[in-house]
Amino acid sequence: MTPRSPHPHSPHPHRIDPAGGCPHALNARLLAQGPVARVTLPGGVPGAVVLGHEALRDFLGHPDAAKDARHFTALHDGTVAPDWPLRAFSDGRGMHTADGADHRRLRALVTKAFTARQVERLRPRVEELTAALLDDLARAAAEAPDGVADLRTHFALPLPMGVICELLGVAPEHRSRLHHLSDTVIVTTDTDPAEAMAAARELVALMGTIAADHRAAAALGAAGEDLTGALIAARDGDGDRLGEAELIGTLRLMLVAGHETVLNLLTNAVRALCAHPGQLALVREGRATWSDVVDETLRWDAPVSWFPFRYPTRDLTVDGAVVPRSTPVLAGYSAAGRDPAVHGPDADRFDVTRPTTGRHLSFGHGAHYCVGAPLARLEATVALERLFTRFPDLALAVPDAELPHQRSFIGNSVTALPVRPVPVPVPT
Repeated sequence: MTPRSPHPHSPHPHRIDPAGGCPHALNARLLAQGPVARVTLPGGVPGAVVLGHEALRDFLGHPDAAKDARHFTALHDGTVAPDWPLRAFSDGRGMHTADGADHRRLRALVTKAFTARQVERLRPRVEELTAALLDDLARAAAEAPDGVADLRTHFALPLPMGVICELLGVAPEHRSRLHHLSDTVIVTTDTDPAEAMAAARELVALMGTIAADHRAAAALGAAGEDLTGALIAARDGDGDRLGEAELIGTLRLMLVAGHETVLNLLTNAVRALCAHPGQLALVREGRATWSDVVDETLRWDAPVSWFPFRYPTRDLTVDGAVVPRSTPVLAGYSAAGRDPAVHGPDADRFDVTRPTTGRHLSFGHGAHYCVGAPLARLEATVALERLFTRFPDLALAVPDAELPHQRSFIGNSVTALPVRPVPVPVPT
């Protein structure tokens, strides 16, 4: 069979809408044409997105699909503008932009600090934070005339932000600003380029300040047992070490990935369960678990839709489609999750009883599989179980179709989730 190319044989590449929106109808349309689509990124930069589950799995694990932006020729030869709004996803150093031996070195250092013991020791704190935030949600609803509160603001955001900041040892006074900056970077596709670049620079500077505070505390013998301190110790010790740029890049990755994705995961899971009460009943009856809910949400409504970037180091044939060398390629997680070729003709149906083996790729695949996946699972399972136990009649306050979607093609969720934790009393 002659390989098809998403470039020469696709005269009309899909022009990505910077405003994003719900991705599923677009994914279905593009996936019907093939597992790889030619796209035009914001700023007029040509690229591609891998949409099919098997194609994406193969691409994520391919040794010639690099993360290092030195393989993105147009970024360095003047073709791509200096203020390109997606440059923040290519710039920076850390394990998320490293390949081969360099990536293995960086990941080994991070993994030593991000152990199962580090994650499990957070369980009591996750449970404590969850209980306190459920109190806040109930209080906010009780104080509202209509009994409605924004679950995203009062629960889905502060829980993962609090957990990742405690893991990193970030002082409370920095947390609100960190969310604003990371959110601006994620929604950089619909942001003024100058604002996006300024947010990326400020985020790097703030992470540098946090690292400097930790080094100062360590010098005074007051270092805490947190991930930032462990990474600094790895950097400052003998042998392998994190360079300054690598340290800051790794902290930025942990902060953004550690709260934005869990925020969207929790939001999307609550939406799904409220819209599918029969599925929630299966969990309550013991016929499915909260872990099943998490996995099915990750498949059915992935918290990250199209994620930047990987760059072929040579022309690659991906499921019959040729992706030219140096093309910036997006990972289409939300599309792969509903690929009927893998998930069947009912791929669009939310079903917590689906077999879990190979269900989704939302934590990635291969060498760059998400190191924080166990923590995300811990947070999500605890949060959902406690939420629906505390508020068994939790309901959306407006139809799901009316919820405002994120203005991004990268993040996939809504910007507000008004809920009614308890039923409205019926007048007698």
